[in-house]
Amino acid sequence: MAQFRKIVASTLTTDFRKACQIVTANVPTLKENEVLVKARYAGINATDINVSAGRYGYKQIPFDVGLEGIGEIAEVGSNVPKSMIGKPVGYIWSGCFAEYLKIPSKHCIPLPDLKPDYIPLLVSGLTAAISLHENARIVPGEKVLVTAAAGGTGHIAVQVAKQHGCHVVGTCSTEEKSEFLKSIGCDEVINYKTQHLRDELKRIYGGKGVDVIYESVGGDTFKACLNRLGVKGRLVVIGFISAYQNGSGIDKTHRDGTMVTKLLMNSSSVCGFYLMNHKEDFPKHMMQLVTMLNEGKLHVLLDRCADNGKTFVGLDSVFDAIDYLYSGKSKGKVIVEIEPSTKL
Repeated sequence: MAQFRKIVASTLTTDFRKACQIVTANVPTLKENEVLVKARYAGINATDINVSAGRYGYKQIPFDVGLEGIGEIAEVGSNVPKSMIGKPVGYIWSGCFAEYLKIPSKHCIPLPDLKPDYIPLLVSGLTAAISLHENARIVPGEKVLVTAAAGGTGHIAVQVAKQHGCHVVGTCSTEEKSEFLKSIGCDEVINYKTQHLRDELKRIYGGKGVDVIYESVGGDTFKACLNRLGVKGRLVVIGFISAYQNGSGIDKTHRDGTMVTKLLMNSSSVCGFYLMNHKEDFPKHMMQLVTMLNEGKLHVLLDRCADNGKTFVGLDSVFDAIDYLYSGKSKGKVIVEIEPSTKL
C-alpha cells in the first residue's frame, strides 16, 4: 500500500517543535463523496501553535495539523465525477501539513491553477474580506485601522478596505514594512517600534476616533486601539498573537473593566471573528478575491524563505517556517511548498 508523510501533534503545547512530528501513514481509502488531494502548497498561520496546543478542540492525540493549502485532486470517491481528477483546488481543512489529504469534495474550492498566490486568499484573505464586509460592515469614506498590517492577513485587509474607498492606517514594526504598506495603499503607517502607538493614534484620529479597527495583536495594542474607537465604531478581533505563546492562550486585557464603559458611552462594539463560523460566506468572497487578484486589483506578498535565504520546501521546513513567522521578520504570507515523496 502506498504511503505518504504528514505532521501530527502528539503533545499539547504551543511549542510547535515539541508538539509535532512527521509520521508516515497509508494513503487512505476514500468514501463516496471524498477526494484525495496531492498537496502543493501550505499556508503558515500564527494560530498553528494554538492548534498544536489543543485549543481548538483537538484533545485526543495524535491529531493532524495544518489549516490551509492548495493542490490537485489525485483520486475521487464513487460519487465524485472522474473529470475532477487533476483539477486544482484550495481547501481549509485540518491536516494540511501533509503530502496527501482526504477531504469531502464539497469543501474543495475550485481554482484556476496551482499558483501559490492563491494561498493568501484562503485563511488570511477570507478572514479579511468576510470580517470587514460582514462583521465590521465597512462603508466608503470610513477610517479603518489595521494592526500588524504587513502580515499575512493584515496586508490583504489594507487592500480590501482601500478597494472599498476607506481611509486606511496600518501598524508595523520596521521601516521596510512601512514602505511596503505605503506601496499597497496605506494612507498612513505607524511603526510601533520607533513611534508611540497611543500618541500616534491620538494624533491621527483626534477626538473623533476611528470607525473600524481590524485587530490581531492583543495586549497593550488592543487597549490603545480601544481607547481610540469612535462613536458607533466597530473593533473586530481576529486574533491576539501577543498571547499565543504564553501558555494560557487568554489575553487578560480583553476583560479589562474599562472596556465596558468605553463601549457603552460610544455605542461602539467589539466582536470576535473565527473564520470557520462563516463557511457559508466562503464561496462568494473567495470568488471576489480571486477575481481581484487576477485583475491586478489585489496584490499578495509571499514570504517563502527565512532570513538566512533558505526556502521553505518540504514538510520538514514547516517547523522552520513557524519559527520564522514568530521571529517578527516575516512580511506578507508565509508559505511552504510541499513535495510529495510518494507517487500514486
